[in-house]
Amino acid sequence: MKKLYTIGYEGIKLDDFLETLDKAQIDVLLDIREFPISRRKGFSKNILCEALAEFDIDYRHEKRLGSPKNIRHKLRKDHDYEAFFKAFGRYLQKQNGLLQELTEELSGNIALMCYEKDHTLCHRLPVVDALADMLGLTPKHLEVNSNEPRKTRKTPYSNISQSFSTA
Repeated sequence: MKKLYTIGYEGIKLDDFLETLDKAQIDVLLDIREFPISRRKGFSKNILCEALAEFDIDYRHEKRLGSPKNIRHKLRKDHDYEAFFKAFGRYLQKQNGLLQELTEELSGNIALMCYEKDHTLCHRLPVVDALADMLGLTPKHLEVNSNEPRKTRKTPYSNISQSFSTA
């Protein structure tokens, strides 16, 4: 991997999303949603894959890097981001073999995708941090310019002192 990015599609249009990936010269979009479906037009697996192909961007889905249902549902119920990231961190440690495989298999500029616009509130942040540690890279979080309004939430991941082992 040359460069490592993350991107969310919350509140944006597919065209803006694709333009952002194209400008960043992304080679592979790594979809780390547990289920690659969306109510947002254009962001379900098959349609997204076709749209990416027009920009010569490869698509790969890794279900095991998605946040498991029980962890997501607990967050939805209690809004406890600290507990969410701790639980997801324990889960992610069990995926070290997959993460290592990805560092060997993927090449070029890679963008990890999930729903949340704010990467500090998304499980993709600890995933990209784990990959970045393995590769010695500094990830960048792509912002998609969109005129659609969105709600702002607090309790970012970056304020939680949690170590994610990649050994």
